[in-house]
Amino acid sequence: MAEATKVQKVHKTEAEWRELLTPEQFHVMREGGTERAFTGALVNNHEDGVYHCGACNAPLFTSDKKFESGSGWPSFWNPVSPDAIVSIEDNSLGMRRVEVQCATCGAHLGHVFPDGPKPSGLRYCINSASLGFEKQ
Repeated sequence: MAEATKVQKVHKTEAEWRELLTPEQFHVMREGGTERAFTGALVNNHEDGVYHCGACNAPLFTSDKKFESGSGWPSFWNPVSPDAIVSIEDNSLGMRRVEVQCATCGAHLGHVFPDGPKPSGLRYCINSASLGFEKQ
């Protein structure tokens, strides 16, 4: 019987993240910020490939699961695998949302909403600043 592979967690100090990330990436991924709608580099990306965590390079989403939501952020209806992300209840800003983080390094990615297309019915609304893209 094959052994399950365990995700190798990435842990860095705040200083190490600041050195590694741009100021915008740090604000979004380590401080839970949000980039302005329609300003992200990947919102209009239509190339085939894999979207990785901008902090630790873990694969998160694939282009075949990306769709045009009109929200102003890259939107996906499913992650690359169920264990690629972690969902956390977020009651900040006077509303109830579900925050999405990278399971490998804990980077804030965005939020998931129950108004996406079939088959999942989910919309993972992700900041471009949280992503890297590898064209295939």
